[in-house]
Amino acid sequence: MAHVSDVRHVLVLPDRDAAEEAAQALGERFGVEEEPQLVRDALAGEDDAEDAQWLVVLRDESGRLDAEELNEFAAEWEGWREDP
Repeated sequence: MAHVSDVRHVLVLPDRDAAEEAAQALGERFGVEEEPQLVRDALAGEDDAEDAQWLVVLRDESGRLDAEELNEFAAEWEGWREDP
């Protein structure tokens, strides 16, 4: 039985605009074919919706995306890559 790994990368970005821009740029820079998923992540204990971070969730079953390159990419929007 072959094991198919469900590899995901999660980029944490400071706001929705950054997340949308980064998601669009992922396709251009890395040739990502599947649309990344944008997820709003309200910070624990924060009532103010403006303080939410945005996550860009990216599937990478083939394992071809380099974690360090994604980290540098996210840093362009003052974000980072979460370690799974």
